[in-house]
Amino acid sequence: MKRRDFLKNTALASAVIVIPACSTDAKQINGTAAQKGGLPIVISTWNHGISANEAAMEVIENGGRALDAVEAGVRVPESDPKMMSVGYGGLPDRDGHVTLDACIMDETGNCGSVSYLEHIKNPISVARKVMEDTPHVMLSGKGAYDFAIEKGFKKENLLTEKAEKRWKKWLKESKYEPIVNIENHDTIGLLAIDQKGDISGACTTSGLAWKVHGRVGDSPIIGAGMYVDNEVGGACATGVGEMVMKTLGTFLIVELMRQGRNPQEACEEAVNRIIAKQEYKDMQVGYLAIDKVGNYGAYAIHPGFNYALHSNGENNMHNAESFVQKS
Repeated sequence: MKRRDFLKNTALASAVIVIPACSTDAKQINGTAAQKGGLPIVISTWNHGISANEAAMEVIENGGRALDAVEAGVRVPESDPKMMSVGYGGLPDRDGHVTLDACIMDETGNCGSVSYLEHIKNPISVARKVMEDTPHVMLSGKGAYDFAIEKGFKKENLLTEKAEKRWKKWLKESKYEPIVNIENHDTIGLLAIDQKGDISGACTTSGLAWKVHGRVGDSPIIGAGMYVDNEVGGACATGVGEMVMKTLGTFLIVELMRQGRNPQEACEEAVNRIIAKQEYKDMQVGYLAIDKVGNYGAYAIHPGFNYALHSNGENNMHNAESFVQKS
């Protein structure tokens, strides 16, 4: 049953509160100007964002939806065994299992996600099937795997020889020590605005290396790892998921933009919320955001967070500012 049919057939009624969208003109409230991009636009986290952006923008330039673009984009690093933090080739948990998390969200507010998924190379596509073919938002673990097989996805061994060697080397000491800006937590989050001006987002990861078996991070959680509102803009996160989950950072960023902040200001405030209440010295979180007209922002706790921006016909890497640099 499709989500819309399911909802129509329920007897539940919901109260709707209409909140006017903020103006999407670039604003300068606290002296931080919005960075201006051009439409259509694709933005994504880390170096693997370059190839992801290319795939996403190709979809858009051929007239495709932003939703199709973000799925196609993140499937690139998901399928690349050299990317040891996303999909196939991802570093395993402490028991040697590669478990994947992903979410996707379209311009209508529909969304889907999977968590703790094993043996499926492209969890973002399973997440889209959850969105489109079930009345649910998230499936997890064996249930997510069974659903993927039912939908025609292939069972595969995701633990590559390289990742297995890294894991066995780690087992000699079995000591988890977070290190800022390594592939241990380099999620890919990707946001896109298509030729119609519609926004979608995707986020996918193999999560923290050597994590406790069963751990789920922020990446499959709508409002934590990624969030979009077609009236306002979108945001995605990377880094140590627990810190993002505690503050629902991407939902916060979008709501701050709704209230008048530009994307850069909103990203900075989301990082500041983490700094105010959490121990951050050895932990990294980075945020990206875009608004409805293509202004964008990026900010992290520590230096070293970079992102790929495809706008005005160019696809280039950029370094984000950080709290530590400013403090």
